[in-house]
Amino acid sequence: METTARKRYTTKQMGDACEMIVAAELTLAGIPALKVPDNWPGYDVIAQPFDRPAQRVSVKSRTFKRGAAYVGYNDYDQFDWLAVVLLPSEGFKARAIYLVPRPEAERLARRDKATSKTAAERYFRVDEVPELFAEWDANFELAATQRLLPYGTIPSCVASI
Repeated sequence: METTARKRYTTKQMGDACEMIVAAELTLAGIPALKVPDNWPGYDVIAQPFDRPAQRVSVKSRTFKRGAAYVGYNDYDQFDWLAVVLLPSEGFKARAIYLVPRPEAERLARRDKATSKTAAERYFRVDEVPELFAEWDANFELAATQRLLPYGTIPSCVASI
Protein backbone atom coordinates (compact mmCIF):
# COMPACT_ATOMS: atom_id res chain seq x y z
CA MET A 1 0.00 0.00 0.00
CA GLU A 2 2.82 2.39 0.86
CA THR A 3 4.40 1.99 -2.59
CA THR A 4 1.02 2.58 -4.26
CA ALA A 5 0.43 5.75 -2.22
CA ARG A 6 3.83 7.11 -3.22
CA LYS A 7 2.98 6.78 -6.90
CA ARG A 8 -0.19 8.84 -6.48
CA TYR A 9 1.63 12.17 -6.30
CA THR A 10 4.48 13.83 -8.12
CA THR A 11 7.73 15.05 -6.62
CA LYS A 12 6.43 18.63 -6.97
CA GLN A 13 3.23 17.76 -5.14
CA MET A 14 5.26 16.09 -2.37
CA GLY A 15 7.47 19.18 -2.04
CA ASP A 16 4.48 21.54 -1.95
CA ALA A 17 2.73 19.38 0.66
CA CYS A 18 5.83 19.36 2.87
CA GLU A 19 6.14 23.16 2.61
CA MET A 20 2.49 23.50 3.65
CA ILE A 21 3.01 21.07 6.56
CA VAL A 22 5.95 23.13 7.84
CA ALA A 23 3.96 26.38 7.55
CA ALA A 24 0.96 24.80 9.32
CA GLU A 25 3.04 23.34 12.17
CA LEU A 26 4.82 26.66 12.75
CA THR A 27 1.47 28.49 12.82
CA LEU A 28 -0.05 25.95 15.23
CA ALA A 29 3.00 26.40 17.49
CA GLY A 30 2.28 30.14 17.69
CA ILE A 31 4.54 31.38 14.89
CA PRO A 32 2.33 32.47 11.98
CA ALA A 33 3.81 31.21 8.71
CA LEU A 34 2.90 30.80 5.07
CA LYS A 35 4.26 29.17 1.96
CA VAL A 36 5.75 31.73 -0.43
CA PRO A 37 5.06 31.52 -4.19
CA ASP A 38 6.82 28.77 -6.13
CA ASN A 39 10.35 29.56 -7.32
CA TRP A 40 10.81 32.21 -4.64
CA PRO A 41 14.59 32.66 -4.40
CA GLY A 42 16.25 30.94 -1.43
CA TYR A 43 13.36 29.87 0.79
CA ASP A 44 9.90 28.32 0.77
CA VAL A 45 8.16 29.48 3.96
CA ILE A 46 8.15 32.82 5.78
CA ALA A 47 7.48 32.75 9.53
CA GLN A 48 6.83 35.70 11.85
CA PRO A 49 7.77 35.09 15.50
CA PHE A 50 6.37 37.73 17.86
CA ASP A 51 9.80 38.43 19.39
CA ARG A 52 12.07 38.79 16.33
CA PRO A 53 12.13 39.64 12.62
CA ALA A 54 10.55 37.41 9.99
CA GLN A 55 12.37 34.11 9.54
CA ARG A 56 13.03 32.50 6.15
CA VAL A 57 12.68 28.71 6.03
CA SER A 58 14.06 26.52 3.24
CA VAL A 59 12.12 23.23 3.12
CA LYS A 60 13.71 20.04 1.79
CA SER A 61 11.82 16.77 1.71
CA ARG A 62 12.88 13.20 1.08
CA THR A 63 11.46 9.75 1.61
CA PHE A 64 13.72 8.06 4.16
CA LYS A 65 16.27 5.76 2.56
CA ARG A 66 19.40 4.09 3.86
CA GLY A 67 22.62 4.46 1.92
CA ALA A 68 23.66 6.93 -0.74
CA ALA A 69 20.65 9.29 -0.69
CA TYR A 70 21.17 12.95 0.16
CA VAL A 71 19.33 16.12 1.04
CA GLY A 72 21.00 19.49 0.66
CA TYR A 73 21.14 23.11 -0.39
CA ASN A 74 23.62 25.57 -1.90
CA ASP A 75 25.78 27.88 0.20
CA TYR A 76 24.44 30.91 -1.67
CA ASP A 77 20.78 30.10 -0.86
CA GLN A 78 19.32 32.75 1.44
CA PHE A 79 17.42 31.37 4.44
CA ASP A 80 17.54 31.43 8.24
CA TRP A 81 16.28 27.90 8.93
CA LEU A 82 16.61 24.58 7.13
CA ALA A 83 13.54 22.36 7.46
CA VAL A 84 14.13 18.73 6.54
CA VAL A 85 10.97 16.66 6.20
CA LEU A 86 11.58 12.91 6.17
CA LEU A 87 8.71 10.82 4.92
CA PRO A 88 8.15 7.24 6.15
CA SER A 89 9.46 4.17 4.36
CA GLU A 90 10.81 0.76 5.29
CA GLY A 91 12.57 1.07 8.64
CA PHE A 92 11.34 4.62 9.27
CA LYS A 93 7.71 4.48 10.28
CA ALA A 94 6.72 8.08 11.11
CA ARG A 95 7.16 11.41 9.35
CA ALA A 96 9.78 13.62 11.00
CA ILE A 97 10.40 17.35 10.60
CA TYR A 98 13.66 18.98 11.68
CA LEU A 99 13.97 22.78 11.81
CA VAL A 100 17.67 23.62 12.03
CA PRO A 101 19.24 27.08 12.38
CA ARG A 102 21.33 27.93 9.30
CA PRO A 103 24.65 28.19 11.22
CA GLU A 104 24.15 24.67 12.60
CA ALA A 105 23.24 23.30 9.17
CA GLU A 106 26.43 24.87 7.81
CA ARG A 107 28.50 23.42 10.65
CA LEU A 108 27.14 19.88 10.20
CA ALA A 109 26.97 19.78 6.38
CA ARG A 110 29.16 17.71 4.15
CA ARG A 111 30.84 19.64 1.36
CA ASP A 112 33.09 18.95 -1.58
CA LYS A 113 36.53 20.44 -2.25
CA ALA A 114 36.57 24.19 -2.88
CA THR A 115 37.97 23.54 -6.37
CA SER A 116 35.20 21.14 -7.45
CA LYS A 117 32.19 22.06 -9.61
CA THR A 118 29.97 21.17 -6.63
CA ALA A 119 31.83 23.33 -4.09
CA ALA A 120 28.68 25.36 -3.30
CA GLU A 121 26.66 22.27 -2.34
CA ARG A 122 25.98 21.49 1.31
CA TYR A 123 24.45 18.09 1.92
CA PHE A 124 23.55 15.37 4.42
CA ARG A 125 22.95 11.65 4.03
CA VAL A 126 19.23 11.07 4.51
CA ASP A 127 19.78 8.15 6.91
CA GLU A 128 22.04 10.33 9.10
CA VAL A 129 19.54 13.22 9.42
CA PRO A 130 17.61 11.82 12.44
CA GLU A 131 20.79 11.56 14.52
CA LEU A 132 22.51 14.69 13.16
CA PHE A 133 19.46 16.89 13.70
CA ALA A 134 17.93 15.19 16.77
CA GLU A 135 18.11 18.43 18.77
CA TRP A 136 15.88 20.19 16.23
CA ASP A 137 13.21 17.51 15.78
CA ALA A 138 9.78 19.23 15.68
CA ASN A 139 11.43 22.57 16.53
CA PHE A 140 8.33 24.55 15.62
CA GLU A 141 9.18 27.29 18.15
CA LEU A 142 12.31 28.00 16.06
CA ALA A 143 14.53 27.63 19.12
CA ALA A 144 18.07 28.42 17.99
CA THR A 145 19.78 26.70 20.93
CA GLN A 146 19.25 23.53 22.89
CA ARG A 147 15.56 23.09 23.59
CA LEU A 148 14.14 23.85 27.02
CA LEU A 149 12.41 21.12 28.99
CA PRO A 150 8.62 21.38 29.11
CA TYR A 151 7.23 23.42 32.02
CA GLY A 152 7.15 21.38 35.23
CA THR A 153 9.77 18.87 34.07
CA ILE A 154 12.58 18.29 36.53
CA PRO A 155 15.94 17.67 34.85
CA SER A 156 17.37 14.23 35.71
CA CYS A 157 20.51 15.79 37.20
CA VAL A 158 18.31 17.70 39.70
CA ALA A 159 15.82 14.87 40.29
CA SER A 160 18.55 12.61 41.64
CA ILE A 161 19.58 15.09 44.38
